[in-house]
Amino acid sequence: MSRILLEPAYVLHTRSFRETSLIVEALTREHGRIAVVARGAKSARSRWRNVLQSFRPLLISWNQKTDLGTLTAADQVASPPPLQGQALFCGLYLNELLMRLLHRGDPHTEVFERYRQVLAELAADTPPQPLLRVFEKHLLEAIGYAMLLDREYSSGEEINPQSWYLYKPDRGPALHSGPGKGRISGAALLALHSESLEAEILPELRMLMRSVLGYHLGGKPLASLSLFSA
Repeated sequence: MSRILLEPAYVLHTRSFRETSLIVEALTREHGRIAVVARGAKSARSRWRNVLQSFRPLLISWNQKTDLGTLTAADQVASPPPLQGQALFCGLYLNELLMRLLHRGDPHTEVFERYRQVLAELAADTPPQPLLRVFEKHLLEAIGYAMLLDREYSSGEEINPQSWYLYKPDRGPALHSGPGKGRISGAALLALHSESLEAEILPELRMLMRSVLGYHLGGKPLASLSLFSA
């Protein structure tokens, strides 16, 4: 059995476990996504009752013997970002995305740090669409599904900002001269590649990322998308 002490973490999701406990899915800095049992957390006298909530910066400790660990300590170390309205929906979307795409026990320190930064920017009323698109791009890269954005997958030709392309989620962009659904401009692909996103290309990028993420999620939609237009 291993004991992990004082690990920076954010709660992604909780669900009931027996009468008074919770199973907590958390994103940790050094250990990736984990699942732990918080015994007695639903009790009115539990010290964790108001701590194990989304978006609160925590330090947690737990014992790990199987895939499901046991929480031993959880302390809030800073004020949670004040997410309201659309910013709150964006946060819930990020949590669900991480739950669906990250495997337990697969650490991605860079994902943890980007998640923390995006929460802070959402709380500061930064326009959410560019934040989400760049986060999605880096998340896919971190888990081994980096997007090809600067050249065609078959010919290797550089993307032309004046041309139109069809993007195949498992390969990349292919030049497409005719009309049709699913086209994306070379300008939008290059903007995502450089992470310089202007307002006029955001609708294209939203459709692109919906398609790519849907492919990697096995076609099962994200429930949080029903809350807002991510």
